[in-house]
Amino acid sequence: MNENLIECVGLCKTYTTDAENLAILKELDFSVERGASVAVTGASGSGKSTLLSILGGLDRATSGKVRVGEWRLDSLPEKKLTEYRSLVTGFVFQFHYLLKDLSARENVAMPALMAGKSRREAMERATAILESLGLSGRCDHYPSQLSGGERQRAAIARAIVNQPALVLADEPTGNLDKASAEGVRDILFGLPTSCGATLVLVTHDPGLAATAGKQYLLENGRLSLR
Repeated sequence: MNENLIECVGLCKTYTTDAENLAILKELDFSVERGASVAVTGASGSGKSTLLSILGGLDRATSGKVRVGEWRLDSLPEKKLTEYRSLVTGFVFQFHYLLKDLSARENVAMPALMAGKSRREAMERATAILESLGLSGRCDHYPSQLSGGERQRAAIARAIVNQPALVLADEPTGNLDKASAEGVRDILFGLPTSCGATLVLVTHDPGLAATAGKQYLLENGRLSLR
């Protein structure tokens, strides 16, 4: 088994408009070891979220090789990309995107149900993960009844309910106060140990990035190790 979970070679992403071709990512060579934690910083518009979207199978590279585990994302048909997103990745965003009419437990169970798990197994998994993240007394609360930090912890629980190999986090503490942000930081960077997931996180926060095993700067379409 390859020791790198992620391998990108010559990764390019260009957006074409009537006026111009805008190169967002330029010939990136990028690899991440299994079980590692990596942070990518850079100015707004530098392409950080685009990189995450490509790694998560939400967007496609214009050219280059993109491999995550045994999946070659640059050549997968759309149906297989949907399977990849369900089986391999978990996303955590700046906003929690919890469904307001579902409880925390039901929100967390949703990806497991979509992956074909029985309702009983999905709910049991959701409960166990919420409890492990300190939300045992909040499982049946709705998002409006949770604090910002609790909502983001529920969002992390939802991201890992299918035991993904790769967790992708996009400004996950951007909407939180300092104490809540520190709690979310500890959970995210603990994922390689707690569940074996590889973490790739993008952020403007240098303090958050400093917690990662490796830090990269994305600037002018290129990555450099910090």
